[in-house]
Amino acid sequence: MSDKIRALITVNGLVQGVFFRYRAKREAQRLDLAGWVRNNEDSTVSALIEGEKVKVTEFIKWCHQGPAQAKVDDVQVDWQIYTGEFIDFLIM
Repeated sequence: MSDKIRALITVNGLVQGVFFRYRAKREAQRLDLAGWVRNNEDSTVSALIEGEKVKVTEFIKWCHQGPAQAKVDDVQVDWQIYTGEFIDFLIM
């Protein structure tokens, strides 16, 4: 049984223009996670990440705070089945 998971995360608040994607990439790389992060037209930031469940959970906890300049109002998580389709973490 694998302890790997996939999560689609949507972060709401003051999260664009505050280096959120850059810091998310650094955090994902620190945790050895794969996937991507992107800005959305509705001023939210989304991330699709895969990796060990404990590390994905740690990344989600980081998203609740984000970088120092961010003001996170809400974090939504859609848990999904791990696919292993990513080998790196990209800013889209």
